[in-house]
Amino acid sequence: MRYSILFKNCTLFSAFLIAVFSLLSFRTREKTLVVSKDGKGDFTTVQQAIDAVENNSYLRTKIIIKAGIYKEKIVIPESKGPLFLEGENSEKTIITYDDFASKKNADGKEIGTTGSSTLFIYSNDFSAKNISFENSSGKVGQAVAVLTSGDRIAFENCRFLGNQDTLYLKGVQDLQDKTKPSRNYFKNCYVEGTTDYIFGAGTAVFENCIIYSKETASYVTAASTPQENEFGFAFINSKIIGNAKEHSVYLGRPWRPFAKTVYIDCELNSTIKSEGWHNWSKPDAEKTTFYAESYSKGPGANVMQRVSWSHQLTQQERKKYTTDNILKGKDNWNVKKSLK
Repeated sequence: MRYSILFKNCTLFSAFLIAVFSLLSFRTREKTLVVSKDGKGDFTTVQQAIDAVENNSYLRTKIIIKAGIYKEKIVIPESKGPLFLEGENSEKTIITYDDFASKKNADGKEIGTTGSSTLFIYSNDFSAKNISFENSSGKVGQAVAVLTSGDRIAFENCRFLGNQDTLYLKGVQDLQDKTKPSRNYFKNCYVEGTTDYIFGAGTAVFENCIIYSKETASYVTAASTPQENEFGFAFINSKIIGNAKEHSVYLGRPWRPFAKTVYIDCELNSTIKSEGWHNWSKPDAEKTTFYAESYSKGPGANVMQRVSWSHQLTQQERKKYTTDNILKGKDNWNVKKSLK
């Protein structure tokens, strides 16, 4: 009996050691690269580091970006495995470029809104922390800072800087297959802009974020949510503020007829128009969009004056608007784990 207990204890201890060594092995196999402008890292540009990442790998690569201004136009192809970009500080680690939609390419053709982006994220399982992403072209029309079309994308303590069309959650915008997921999570982030500065077909949760409408701003969002998707953009416990004129900014307008945008427990300042939402001169879109709020507060939360075709969520309806429920998908994506 004594030997049986001893054997059992040894077996349990062995299993414990195997689990610990497996975890340590995983951590040591997780590759880390360093980008530093002063040449003291592995690379001097972010794109060089991304290009060095093994294609189609299941192991995550962490790219540490030292403080500095990196003027680069960066592309992360679909073939890249899990990537985690971490800056030293979002105000000191800045990735910037100055393309814009009407800029001409080598063939004399406009590069377009999509082509204007500073950062293109086509891969899945991308995350970033403590970085500013900027389009510095100024007030020249559409000029994207970040474009995402991959799935399971997460940002924490990041800033998205620009004017019109700052953050393009493209998703399946140009794809025939509208069922491909493109889920995005923003935690403690800052997004600024003027017109339609958060837009696209992707699903996104903005949690504890600051959404800042700059002077001359008009529309915060322009969702193009596919009809097949239950969720579009959701802002949770965020501040919708800015220095635009009072009552000059709409919460959203529909780029496509089934646009979905919801604000939960958000603070809205006086820049927000009392009617809240605009139909983009598409009366039929009033029947197909889903624009809603729940417990908005602040001078811009004029619930009784909202357009008749918007919604105030019931207690039962708002239960489904949690970060986990919106983003979990069929694979039960754990967004918190993506940022560790």
